[in-house]
Amino acid sequence: MDYYLILAAGESGIASEPVGADGTSSTIVPDKQADPNGTAVAKKKPFGGMQIVFLALMLVMMYMILFRGPRKKQQQHKQMVRELSKNDKVRTIGGIIGTVVDIKGDEVILKIDESNNTKMRVSASAIGRNMSKEGGPQ
Repeated sequence: MDYYLILAAGESGIASEPVGADGTSSTIVPDKQADPNGTAVAKKKPFGGMQIVFLALMLVMMYMILFRGPRKKQQQHKQMVRELSKNDKVRTIGGIIGTVVDIKGDEVILKIDESNNTKMRVSASAIGRNMSKEGGPQ
């Protein structure tokens, strides 16, 4: 017969029942319980495998939400910037709408005013939308 020692947490810390010289405690819990008919029935121990599976599924979901989604959106943005060409109408992340005049490495030169021929140099990562390719308002 297996015995378990019950520990209790009190205000001053963890305390236990005193143990006698033969190693027995006054508070013991048998491993088996008696059913109403008087026969001994073994206690069912909880299965931890389902908890591990649930935890693994939670971690996979967190990965999908926190890392995979933004990375996919970032790749789409890089692809859109790579496909920019002259005369594309774009909107920056700041809301400025202009026409691409030139692309030099990581810089894009936008023509933002037709009457004054005003041009603006922005970083390629500042382009939020290519309105020519997405069918936005012209």
